[in-house]
Amino acid sequence: MSFFSNLGHGIVSLIEAMYNLLWGDLISIPLPGGSTLGLSVLVILLIPSGIYFTLRTRFLPFRLFPEMLRVTAESRSADGQAGSISGVQALIVSTATRVGMGNLVGVVAAISAGGAGAVFWMWLIALLGSSTAFIEATLAQLYKEKDPLYGGYRGGPAYYLHHLFAGKKSPGKRSLIAALFALSGLICWCGISQVIGNSVSSAFQNAFHIPPLYTTVALVILAAVIVLRKHATVKVLDIMVPVMAALYFFITLYIIIRNAGMLPQVFARIFEEAFGLRQAVSGGIGAVIMNGAKRGLFSNEAGSGSAPCAAAAADVSHPVKAGLLQSLGVFIDTLVICSCTAFIMLLTPAGHLDGMEGMDLLQEAMNYHFGSFGTVFIAVILWLFSFSTFIGILFYARSNIAYLFGDNWLSQTLYKILALVMLFIGGLAAYTFVWDLGDLGVGLMTIFNMIALFPMAGEALEALKDYDRKKQNL
Repeated sequence: MSFFSNLGHGIVSLIEAMYNLLWGDLISIPLPGGSTLGLSVLVILLIPSGIYFTLRTRFLPFRLFPEMLRVTAESRSADGQAGSISGVQALIVSTATRVGMGNLVGVVAAISAGGAGAVFWMWLIALLGSSTAFIEATLAQLYKEKDPLYGGYRGGPAYYLHHLFAGKKSPGKRSLIAALFALSGLICWCGISQVIGNSVSSAFQNAFHIPPLYTTVALVILAAVIVLRKHATVKVLDIMVPVMAALYFFITLYIIIRNAGMLPQVFARIFEEAFGLRQAVSGGIGAVIMNGAKRGLFSNEAGSGSAPCAAAAADVSHPVKAGLLQSLGVFIDTLVICSCTAFIMLLTPAGHLDGMEGMDLLQEAMNYHFGSFGTVFIAVILWLFSFSTFIGILFYARSNIAYLFGDNWLSQTLYKILALVMLFIGGLAAYTFVWDLGDLGVGLMTIFNMIALFPMAGEALEALKDYDRKKQNL
């Protein structure tokens, strides 16, 4: 018995050590006022990558933003693969997974720890991340393949990593790096499933005093009805994601209009605190920068390799169109949804939020603006954000399960059942070990994905040049 106990402790310790290696401060840079700027492995990897890809794409987020909007009007081709989805549907799936509790609680935490200035750094990281999102999504399109189980197409980092390391000469074999990416993704999404279950049950208990067991059972049954059906996922998200995003956006717009007189003050706070005009003296500039930067990185998922799993499924007339849509997805997540949370918080008098943290802060802010309706609204919107994330990650899982275990319904169904079990467990209790496992998974996904992005980026850039040429000839 002691052997298994020691083994369990050893595994937990190993996972915690790997988690700290990826997410902990690897380098600390001294700043004015006695502050330090702590840089983790992933921050060191993702921010320079975003700058590099922004330069290589000739400032794509600015240059082609109108084109991103134009591409949303393109529907799936009439002669496309049976069961395939449009580029916009792929965008909706990726938005469903990007937009989650991090857009609510994560932004609140960033502002609480780093002040209003964290919002500026969150915006900046989104602009940089959109170029990274373009590269990985375009590569996913270039190396997508037909999906014999679900119809349409599939792909993602596991598939372009396979091409990089195994090539076309060994189609029946697996690349170790590609397999490790796929496995990291499956581990990550199991951990996220537990977080979702816990977030939803806690929010409903606070807002409606519903016991977690009741909320969790209802959540799992509803999720099972959708994810265990072949084509229900995309159909549900097609309706759910635009509705939840519109609800959150317009209620925030109402708050902004009602408090329009405070906007100059809010923007002044954001920019003043972003550059440490006050924090540099007090020694807090490091917290401002890193809280905003980390929220931007974690929320938009650019570089993690998750969104390309949806991008590969898109039936588009040119690979670059899928890349442009996923770049737009970064904007939607960070510049729209995360900003909504930020403005809800910053337009609430500070005195109303003293002594609070986490979801309580956001619920109190909404209570200030709307009374008891605000608390209920946040519980409902959190449910929508979290539930759509769960459905979306199981769409991501499809291609990775197929890469690891081949084309069979057994492995697909077993993983869905495992995710539903984790959703149920998370609704009843919070296990920080599993949460860390989820964060470890996304960290490893990012590492493996970035191994491919730099040597293969040239192919995405060539596709971009081809797209630009064809646009000019129209």
